[in-house]
Amino acid sequence: MPPTTLTTAPPLLDNDRKGLLLGLSAVALFSLTLPFTRLAVAELPAIFVALGRALVAACLAALWLWHQKAALPRRQQWLPLALVAGGCVVGFPLLTSLAMRSLPASHGAVLVGILPLATAVFAVLRGKERPSVAFWLMAVAGTALVVLFALRQGGGSFHAADWLMFAAVLLGALGYAEGGRLAQSMPGQDVICWALVLAAPFVLPAVLWDAWPQRALLVQASLQAWGGFAYISVFSMFIAFFFWYRGMALGGVARVGQTQLLQPFLTLVGAAVLLGEPLTLDSLLFAGAVIAVVAAGRKLK
Repeated sequence: MPPTTLTTAPPLLDNDRKGLLLGLSAVALFSLTLPFTRLAVAELPAIFVALGRALVAACLAALWLWHQKAALPRRQQWLPLALVAGGCVVGFPLLTSLAMRSLPASHGAVLVGILPLATAVFAVLRGKERPSVAFWLMAVAGTALVVLFALRQGGGSFHAADWLMFAAVLLGALGYAEGGRLAQSMPGQDVICWALVLAAPFVLPAVLWDAWPQRALLVQASLQAWGGFAYISVFSMFIAFFFWYRGMALGGVARVGQTQLLQPFLTLVGAAVLLGEPLTLDSLLFAGAVIAVVAAGRKLK
């Protein structure tokens, strides 16, 4: 009788690793937001780009909720959803679109590096997460690296539009933290979908008001500009959040949020490819340092 060969299924990923992989997938999609926004606002009105993308994503969200027969959020979930809408659907897109009219995407990208720390702070203030002291030290170290990089690129000072980026980061971090908490009690895709639908009645009049007087610009814009608008509407504003909030629900808001430390450097590569902005040795060295900090932060829980 031949010997019996036992086969074992490959081990399933634990929630922490699943959350990390989903977070990294979202970051890869988010990382092209600024380059594609820069392409869009080069020819399209900035307010239309910022709020129009939310309107397109809201239509997709409504279709998703209808197809899934999603239940209405509970009463206590509407306020957090409003914070997600204000931070991720309106605030971050609007301020970054205005900033991208004058800032290079590569310069604006490094300022997004403080987003993980801001997200972790909001997670602590609004939730029950309590990362270790070592975790905070790694978060501060990573943030210090990207701020130093921004100052080096800016000749020792910030551009006027940098303050728009900092405000955008704060609003985005609030939306990320609230969405991550909500994703623990409702499906992550429902979080962004309901936030988009909630914002739509306020966004629609603003889009019409801004677009109608400038309709000639919309007609004359190139396919390149509309391609940038399409990416940030479908991927940045909709699909990426499916991965992002599910990842936060599985791995924790603060820890999965740390994966976004990698986003500025992925954005630098995207800006080099899409916009022809220079990718310098200085950028690569800072990227390696930040990746090392992220790796250390994952272990020092």
